[in-house]
Amino acid sequence: MLLSVLNIIFFIAFIWFAWLNVNDKDAWLWVSIYMIAAILCGLAAFKYYYPAIYLPVMGFYLVYAIVLFFKKDGVWDWITKYKIQNIAATMQATRPYIENTRECFGLLIITGALLINLLAGYRIH
Repeated sequence: MLLSVLNIIFFIAFIWFAWLNVNDKDAWLWVSIYMIAAILCGLAAFKYYYPAIYLPVMGFYLVYAIVLFFKKDGVWDWITKYKIQNIAATMQATRPYIENTRECFGLLIITGALLINLLAGYRIH
C-alpha cells in the first residue's frame, strides 16, 4: 500500500516535471525522460513491474547524470568553481551550471524511484 502511494506521488511529480520542460529548447528529451518515468511509476502503483525496462532506462539516466556531473558548467563546476551557489532561487536557469545541476539531480531522483520499483518487482515475483 505504501509503495503504491509513493508511486502515485512519483507519477504526479514526474508528469509535473515533464510539463515544466515543455517550453525548453530540449523539450523532446526532457519530456520523454520524465514521461517514461511517470508511466513506469503509474504502472507500478497498480503492481505492474517491468524490470527488463527499468534496467536500460536506469542505465541511460545514470550515464546521462554522470555526463552532466562532469561536463563544463556541470555539477562538479557548481561544487568547485561556483561554490555551491543557490540553484533553486528562481525557476529560470540563468546560468548553464544551474540547468545542468538540476537536470543531474532530476535524473538521480528518477533513477531512485525506478530502483525502488525494480527491487519491489523482484521481491514480489
